[in-house]
Amino acid sequence: MKIIVDGSNVAYYGQQADEETGKVTPSLKTLKVAINTLKKLGHEPIVLADAPLRHEIDDKDGFNEMIQNEEVFPVPAGTIADHYILNLAYEKDAKILSNDLFRDYRDEFQDIDSRRLPYRVKNGRFQIGKPAPPKKVKNILQKICSKSLNEFEKRGFDVYKSKKNRKFSGLAVAQEAISRVSDEDANAIDSKLEDVFLKIPILNKMVSFVDEGMEESDFLIFVLVNPKDYKEAVRNAGTIAITVRNKLNLDHSPLVAVRNDLFTRPGTFELNIIYSDEVLEESPYNLDIIINDSDYSFIKHNSRNIASTMAARLGTWKFPIVSVKPSMLMEKPGQFEISIERGGKR
Repeated sequence: MKIIVDGSNVAYYGQQADEETGKVTPSLKTLKVAINTLKKLGHEPIVLADAPLRHEIDDKDGFNEMIQNEEVFPVPAGTIADHYILNLAYEKDAKILSNDLFRDYRDEFQDIDSRRLPYRVKNGRFQIGKPAPPKKVKNILQKICSKSLNEFEKRGFDVYKSKKNRKFSGLAVAQEAISRVSDEDANAIDSKLEDVFLKIPILNKMVSFVDEGMEESDFLIFVLVNPKDYKEAVRNAGTIAITVRNKLNLDHSPLVAVRNDLFTRPGTFELNIIYSDEVLEESPYNLDIIINDSDYSFIKHNSRNIASTMAARLGTWKFPIVSVKPSMLMEKPGQFEISIERGGKR
């Protein structure tokens, strides 16, 4: 593994200030111990040093000899050493040996902690720590879904965008569905509806979506919930269908499909209600996600939730196929690209 060594940071480690002058003198020995330790571990150290170090180090001749032998590389004149170190680490996909936290550069370089190797000297031994695990980029799942849905919109497909996040309960879902279907105001719903809802036996399985149901039902209710609420929503699906049918005096119960939705917060829900003849049997496109190595496992683990979110907001019964692939060309956490291609089957 290539490791960029912050030469000045290492050389100054553990050095005490002179009692008379208060000056701290960096140590070439400490720097050499660090380099030798990395080599023994099989790494390839690239030692960078800022301009002042060659004038302040305790063994100037030895240090200059290392520069001549290309064991140490001075940071180019007029360059900020910390920024140069970070930039080189990204270019070479290398770690950084340094106890510097690089606080001034965290906006530009977002995964410093996962690249930085802390160190210490204990009982005469140079010990190298481990980098922090890469941080998950906030809302990356929602960002992927938003960008994907935008691509569908560009191709002329209607996308359900509501993100009101109403408080979830089986009764609340039924009330909202009745209000939306009948164009009634939510507050005008009969208060006795709760009694009706509670008296209907809870069905353990969601209403099946089959050809017969499509022909009989006038519309389909997509219940969009956070993955944490999925099981509870499924348990209430049958009751929701019967409650809506009874309240509106429908000839047939609406079909109810529960979908995990990555835009929906835990404990809340959304409804996408579509007339049966407008529901897409197959997803019109499949989704390919190219992602950085840091986020690959997380996105791969959530690929089905991404597919579910797409299906629920597009109004398709069958999920699109979502493929997730890592890319070495994407170096920073949060980087991704998406593309959609004709779907339904692959």
